[in-house]
Amino acid sequence: MAISKEDKNVIMKQYATHEGDTGSPEVQIAVLTAEINHLNEHARVHKKDHHSYRGLMKKIGHRRNLLAYLRNKDVARYRELIQSLGLRR
Repeated sequence: MAISKEDKNVIMKQYATHEGDTGSPEVQIAVLTAEINHLNEHARVHKKDHHSYRGLMKKIGHRRNLLAYLRNKDVARYRELIQSLGLRR
């Protein structure tokens, strides 16, 4: 159900700020966005799967908090990330 390890590694390399970066807000938000997109497709097909829907809502909330943190820390990085991920904000 989750994204594959290879896909996750590709996303991490793309959004990493330095070599071996897995914890920066950009990487965390990008990985969460991929997982949210995957779960969103699952929710469209399986409308009665409320347990996965709850997990989707938790991931959306986590991403929202990380985006707020990044916006408060560095607006330029925030805007660049929003643009590259195609998020509406």
